[in-house]
Amino acid sequence: MKVAVVGSTGMVGQVMLKVLEERNFPVTELIPVASERSIGKKVKYKQKEYTIVSINDAIAAKPDIAIFSAGGSTSLEYAPQFAAAGITVIDNSSAWRMDPDKKLVVPEINAGVLTKEDKIIANPNCSTIQLVMVLGPLNKKYNLKRVVVSTYQSVTGTGKAAVDQLNAEINTDDSVPKVYPYQIFKNALPHCDVFSDDDYTKEEIKLMKEPKKILGDDTFNLTATAVRVPVQGGHSESVNIEFENEFELDEIRKILSETPGVIVMDDVKNNIYPMPLYSEGKDEVFVGRIRRDLSQPKTLNLWIVADNLRKGAATNAVQIAEYLVANNLV
Repeated sequence: MKVAVVGSTGMVGQVMLKVLEERNFPVTELIPVASERSIGKKVKYKQKEYTIVSINDAIAAKPDIAIFSAGGSTSLEYAPQFAAAGITVIDNSSAWRMDPDKKLVVPEINAGVLTKEDKIIANPNCSTIQLVMVLGPLNKKYNLKRVVVSTYQSVTGTGKAAVDQLNAEINTDDSVPKVYPYQIFKNALPHCDVFSDDDYTKEEIKLMKEPKKILGDDTFNLTATAVRVPVQGGHSESVNIEFENEFELDEIRKILSETPGVIVMDDVKNNIYPMPLYSEGKDEVFVGRIRRDLSQPKTLNLWIVADNLRKGAATNAVQIAEYLVANNLV
């Protein structure tokens, strides 16, 4: 099993290598790929050093799977070239997510849509992944009517430069370039990604569109506000869900606790609830603060937290690869 990791020196790429190693994915040959300035440098995987190669050399090496985390423009240009060479691409950028001919996959929710013919598979947005891990099983039981989500997103979602900005501001170091239009330390920016013509950000639009595609259901409404906060460990979401059908809170907790990849942390009497500090470095999605919306019927409030670099990106991509291998689809 030859595996290429495109963008192997980036923040998500580094976590991908770590997750592949931790989950003991059956890699017989690793092909690390990065930008031109990194070619010839080394990355470490399972106590061995591997030399970074160019993207064209990676295509020529004919890996079985190529996991991309190198940005949308790279994916748009090169994923089709990999696919044309018979290589299965799992892409972490937004490039292919809403393409009607490409599958958008969270394995616990909709891996069954994958076939051998799928040569470019899209990994969803980090905030979307943790949201649908909760919405999926609840939609099956109660039918979603409307979802309102507000996110509290880690600076790691922007990348290393954003982490550097936060740390520099904490240390009152003015020499580090800013990637945000304002200070992030001691602040909250209602501005994730760029604004579109309708005054929503691209992050909010992803959150409003992607869950419908993953769940194969466009009958419910969804609106979002995405906020960047001075946190490094993971993304949090406050979610209000209106259902078509009535529910019992104990049944909600039971359904979620039985969902693979979801951990219920919901004991407010003992101050037990999900926090990004707790999710950091973990692959599960944590859900708590489960309670009725007292303002209208058939409506639920809850709080979802996950490590955006792991389940929100690297782990989900590796899980897709695992599913492909286990089902002889690659």
